Amino acid sequence: MTAYDDLMAYQRETEALSQVAGRLGWDQETMMPRGAAPQRAEEMAAMESVLHARRVDPRLGDWLAEIEDNALDDVGRANLRHIRRSFERASKVPAQLAARIARVTSEAQGIWAEARAADDFAAFAPTLTEVIALKREEGQALALGGDVYDAMLQDYEPGTTGAEIAGMFGALRPELSELRAAVRAAKAPPKLTGTFDEAAQMKLTRHLAKTFGYDMSMGRVDKAVHPFSSGSGLDVRITTRTNETDPFNCFYSTIHEVGHAAYEQGIDRAYLLTPLGRGVSMGVHESQSRIYENQIGRSRAFTAWLFGEMKEAFGDFGIPDSETFYRVVNRVSDGFIRTEADELQYNLHVLMRFDLERALVAHDLQVQDLEAAWNDRFEADFGFPVDKPSNGVLQDVHWSVGLLGYFPTYSLGNVYAGCLNEAMRAAVPGLDDQLAQGDTSTATAWLRDNVQSHGGLLEPRDVIARATGKPPSESPLLGYLRTKFTEIYEL
Repeated sequence: MTAYDDLMAYQRETEALSQVAGRLGWDQETMMPRGAAPQRAEEMAAMESVLHARRVDPRLGDWLAEIEDNALDDVGRANLRHIRRSFERASKVPAQLAARIARVTSEAQGIWAEARAADDFAAFAPTLTEVIALKREEGQALALGGDVYDAMLQDYEPGTTGAEIAGMFGALRPELSELRAAVRAAKAPPKLTGTFDEAAQMKLTRHLAKTFGYDMSMGRVDKAVHPFSSGSGLDVRITTRTNETDPFNCFYSTIHEVGHAAYEQGIDRAYLLTPLGRGVSMGVHESQSRIYENQIGRSRAFTAWLFGEMKEAFGDFGIPDSETFYRVVNRVSDGFIRTEADELQYNLHVLMRFDLERALVAHDLQVQDLEAAWNDRFEADFGFPVDKPSNGVLQDVHWSVGLLGYFPTYSLGNVYAGCLNEAMRAAVPGLDDQLAQGDTSTATAWLRDNVQSHGGLLEPRDVIARATGKPPSESPLLGYLRTKFTEIYEL
């Protein structure tokens, strides 16, 4: 065997073990009994110790040094790029630190959930302080004297920097705020009212998952507090949640997570259990979930079909026709929760979190001051005060599990989705006729061919540039939002 063959055989085992670790996380969120949390923390730490040891094994360095990149094809060179990046990053982080982070963040997730249920940020603050300190230590090891937050970003969006994101977000914020102000001053569409059987919601939500191409023979839909997608290749699972007075929460959470899952299921099977066999970045991943959820799922054409499906599932639910339903689905409403926010306001939630976590990492904001900082910024951006921590600083799981640098990828994904939607509409001019029949196959096939199938073959921004023919820009997203909400609200 060549050095490359040895390297890839070793990497397949690492990738398989990583999938096992991910399954432990899925189980913790869906099936695990609450009392098992302390043991699960030890299990997660043990798995991370094994994985970290494999990621820094000296044989990796020997193989990488022996292989000549120019002797490989594009796939081989891309595999080497990912393995080298992982090896260099993992080698900078002490094994004890990696295991401690895994243990503390596993425990922190349960502490966060209890604090959230009790609306008690003070109960979570000491644990969050420890998580932030550990992640700072890791970031400092990775940065080697450079910007710590930039080093953290590389785990989620390789090749980008905090300054680049701040520039893009700086262009988004004033236009979003101006459009939001105009919409709030205009007459709003009606609200959805009534109660909707939760068993019927789950039945329809599974139908929606299949409608968007989710292969249930290699996946499943479960319920969790915070919807998520887990796994890759032949085992990709999603979760959703129900609310008897808000079925859209269930349906659009499902469509969103199906976008993530479809990405993983759509990757070229030749890349299975290799570094190319998973989404290339969280920004590109989010582009798939957001375009499924919004540009397709909240379009006038698709909501016309969904209106009929809801009438079949729930009978007359007070909305007279599909056009009114489209406006109800896209109603801009005051709310605290990021995951439930409408398209127009969603990015303002993300921009706030980006600024706060960047300040936490830079020591410009302390954890004990985080709740007040959150509440002040929220009221400034949204015009009304936070009523309780579960609607504010405790609403998201991300910081509890150490995902610093993750939040900005949500808005990057929206930007990428805007670019992809513009290109897809140009390539498939009759798309709305199909969506009105509940047929998403052409749209999802275009995304699979142009984005999903590549997996990790290309760098994140290159994926979008290749699919659209130009570099990513916030302009298509802003234009799409401006056109859509100007029409709905008759501005």
